[in-house]
Amino acid sequence: MLKNDRFLRALLREPVDVTPVWMMRQAGRYLPEYRATRKQAGDFLTLCKTPELACEVTLQPLRRYPFDAAILFSDILTIPDAFGQGLYFSEGEGPKFRKLIRTAADVEQLPDISVASELSYVTDAVSLIRRELNGAVPLIGFSGSPWTLATYMIEGGSSKDFRIAKQFLYDQPEAMHLLLQKLAAAVTDYLNAQIEAGAQAVQIFDTWGGILTTASYQSFSLAYMQSIVAKLIKEHEGRKIPVIVFTKNGGQWLESIVATGCQAVGLDWIVDIGEARNRIGNSVALQGNMDPSILYASPQAIRKEVGAILSSFGAGNGHVFNLGHGITPEVNPDHVTAFVAAVHELSAPYHS
Repeated sequence: MLKNDRFLRALLREPVDVTPVWMMRQAGRYLPEYRATRKQAGDFLTLCKTPELACEVTLQPLRRYPFDAAILFSDILTIPDAFGQGLYFSEGEGPKFRKLIRTAADVEQLPDISVASELSYVTDAVSLIRRELNGAVPLIGFSGSPWTLATYMIEGGSSKDFRIAKQFLYDQPEAMHLLLQKLAAAVTDYLNAQIEAGAQAVQIFDTWGGILTTASYQSFSLAYMQSIVAKLIKEHEGRKIPVIVFTKNGGQWLESIVATGCQAVGLDWIVDIGEARNRIGNSVALQGNMDPSILYASPQAIRKEVGAILSSFGAGNGHVFNLGHGITPEVNPDHVTAFVAAVHELSAPYHS
């Protein structure tokens, strides 16, 4: 039995007492206890692949802050790693792959993967985290979108212009669609396995969908997310499992994202949340959307911005407060205290 279910209730647009809040990357490098646990693990991948350590860092922010949800500590690139792409992390450079996708043959040669075996460390972590949470707050599972995962597999890491991935899309569209089909099947299995292991909501991170043209976004990103949403487990343990779709820089496509069948749309800070609500009405919940950089400002400035976003959304149900993207490592942890307190305190009148 959940002691605090306001996050799940907000995603389903049910009444809550205050606006629930969590942060993307809330378990991360801004916390000294996280840095200590990562040092103990020796490297980032070991941290991800050791369920006990992944559980520990998932719970760390909840010991400090009254967040309304926990999010599984993992990485979006676990699926490409399971496909045998050789994921590794260079200090200060982010993720890299030893094996790249550059031809149709590379796509065709990708192995069939079993989430139950190759990614059991993730589902083991989910089960452990659920047990340790003991009903305090819900647990969010997640995956990268097929398009976002494909960009990393083709580029070999992050990119400033995604030139190689876009060239692949335009020159070899059939091969790109085959890659995305394989990834969509894996993401569907992966998220369903997380739900069966105990995740009570899931988020699809379409981090790089916003780099595409409208036509390419519809065909190469959105269509695959829609197919995933349609095949996800709808109810587990007697509760509905809400799905959040977050396309960074995707504010121009809100109506199309709603049409995927998701229960909530994640917003980056480029979009005014009040305008977004006016555009899509009350068909889904909205999650967002404070600029993460505001957490570098004073607690007074943070409180002012929280108030402005709450005011923009207005009264009523269906708002989950979050950042417009992940918290960055240099943020003072005390500023997060001010942020969470401001959301809970200032939102109460909007739910009376």
